[in-house]
Amino acid sequence: MSKQVEFFFDFGSPTAYLAWTQLPRIAREAGAEIVWRPALLGGIFKATGNQSPVMIPAKGRYMTQDLARFARRYGVPLAFNPNFPINTLPLMRGAAGYLGTPEFETYMKAVYEAMWVTQKNMGQPEVIASVLAEAGLDVADFQQRIGDEQFKARLRDFTDDAVARGAFGAPTFFVEGEMFFGQDRLDFVAEALR
Repeated sequence: MSKQVEFFFDFGSPTAYLAWTQLPRIAREAGAEIVWRPALLGGIFKATGNQSPVMIPAKGRYMTQDLARFARRYGVPLAFNPNFPINTLPLMRGAAGYLGTPEFETYMKAVYEAMWVTQKNMGQPEVIASVLAEAGLDVADFQQRIGDEQFKARLRDFTDDAVARGAFGAPTFFVEGEMFFGQDRLDFVAEALR
């Protein structure tokens, strides 16, 4: 596969969750590879002066309705997490730690569904441990990975790279250097991959 789409994501973004449900199909249909880029949304916001849309009440209400529309369109479950916002640093370090391993897809599915389908409070270590164990992942291995300096550095590097390339939120996609922001731009991503 010569075509690639880079996907900068954070588990704390419901729009990144929606993109995650659709991007594999889009990439498959285009004969493209997804290049996964875990990036800490809080770090991106801090570096760019951006903030979550839910911080603006009217925008937050609208976004919640819009998310439900897209979930219906895509035919996927979505339940806004009442624990939002959740500190995703350990979860994102986990994504950086599992990146490139056979456990990566299992980890992604377990965390995204816990966040945006079953509404688990993934900011609590005991909840994370329960979710990962239920998915068949080794919790001690997860703990080792999120404490490993190389994976902490990997997450920082991806976050810094996203900001340096113009990202201001998640999900952000790059196809041949062109940036697309938001899951509602997946049609443009698909078009660029064609």
